[in-house]
Order: sequence, then C-alpha cells, then structure tokens
Amino acid sequence: MLLDRRLLDRRTVAVLVATLVVIGLPTAVPASAIVGGSTTSATTYPWLAAIGSPLFLTRASGQFCAGALIGPDQVVTTAHCVELTRALPQALAVTFGRTDLRSHDGTTVRVKNIRINPDFEDTDFDGVTAHHNDVAILTLDRPQPGPFVEIDTPRGNVGTVLGWGATAEGDSSNTTLRAAVVPLVSDAVCATVYGSAFDPHDMFCAGSTEADTGEYDSGGPLLVDGHLTGLTSWAKGSARPGFPGVYARLPQLDW
Repeated sequence: MLLDRRLLDRRTVAVLVATLVVIGLPTAVPASAIVGGSTTSATTYPWLAAIGSPLFLTRASGQFCAGALIGPDQVVTTAHCVELTRALPQALAVTFGRTDLRSHDGTTVRVKNIRINPDFEDTDFDGVTAHHNDVAILTLDRPQPGPFVEIDTPRGNVGTVLGWGATAEGDSSNTTLRAAVVPLVSDAVCATVYGSAFDPHDMFCAGSTEADTGEYDSGGPLLVDGHLTGLTSWAKGSARPGFPGVYARLPQLDW
C-alpha cells in the first residue's frame, strides 16, 4: 500500500491525504531520511529524482519520495510510494538537479504512467508495514537527456544512501540532499531481526545506529560502487539499535 505505516520514520502524510480526498484523487502517499552523513549536491547525482506532488503543501517542492532515472523517460522507485496514485499519475511531479527542495533549481516533469511490480504486497512486522517486491516504474511525460544510473546486484560491505529526508526520528525539517555511507547487513542477520517479514529474494538490509534512511527517503537509491543496487523500502524505526533498514532488490524490470 502507499501509506507507509512505519512509526516515526515512514509516517502517513495526513495533509496530502485530505487534499486528495477533497479533489477525488487516490487517498494515500508514503513518507519515508538520511540519518548521519553530510550534505551533497544534486549535480553529483543528475539521475536522482525527487518525487512529489504540488498538492503536498507541507514539504518543500511537494517532495515525499525519491527515485532514479534508468532510461530517457523511466524512473524506478518503490511501489508503496506510488501504488494508490497510479489511477492519476499526472498528480505526481519528478524533479532532477535540485539540491535544496526550497529552491527552484533543476528540471521538473510530470508522470504519465505508473507500472507496479505485479508481485508487490504488504505484510506486518510488529505493527510496521513490510513491503515485498517493492518496485515501480514511472514513465515521464517527456524524455530526459541523462545520464542514467546503472543497476547491479548488492555486493561488498558498504553502500551509499541518498535523500532529502529527516536527519533524526521525529524531525522532518531537513530539505537539503544528504548522503551517507551505510554498512550492508547479511541476509542471515536480517532474517534473524525481521523473521518471516524479511524475504532475501526481494529484499536486503543495510544501515547502523550512525547512518540509516528514514522519513521521506522511500524509493531513494542505495549505491554500491556507483551502481544502483536497492531502493529504500521499510524498517522498524530509523537508526535504531538492532533494526537495519530494508531495501528492495531490483529484479529484471521486464514486467
């Protein structure tokens, strides 16, 4: 589902929900932040997309998720970010090249189609929504020149996460793009933490108490050696001891 129920780190956005109800649009959006790390420039990541809606007035640029440009008119993001807006994709705006969401820098385009992984579903973990096969493709209303980010499988010991989200649980005031290096966590450890809610076929874990993702980072990239290896999906809290972040693995995008 689109409303991510993670307490504190991926909370529902009531203002946008109310607005969508009033005008008859789908009635949910996700919220999902870089904890730790430091500010960075969007020019370093020209393929990085801030996803939002002009209807979402409580966040600068209307941003509530992120994504990555993988082709001239194709942005990959998490399914829970856009599931209930696929009936009216034009409600979404995708912005490239904007370091601070309060500025008017970069290029903003609209979305004309949303494709959700047909195997996407939600289960529950201790009151937290666990997203499975959490991948979607947005088709933009006009092609972008690139560059595009390349997809690869997660490997190695560390990765880099990006996002405009909060820098701590309960604080969503940050509007500047940040990056942080996070340790990759083994599937065995992640399965021990999250039990049956964790499926290594479509998820992997990363993060620590020093660096993690959280609110308003959903759909954003985890990079290893400059390649896109996962998308911020869900977790229990942000940078909480014993609970790393969970990232969507990127399957063959042939659906």
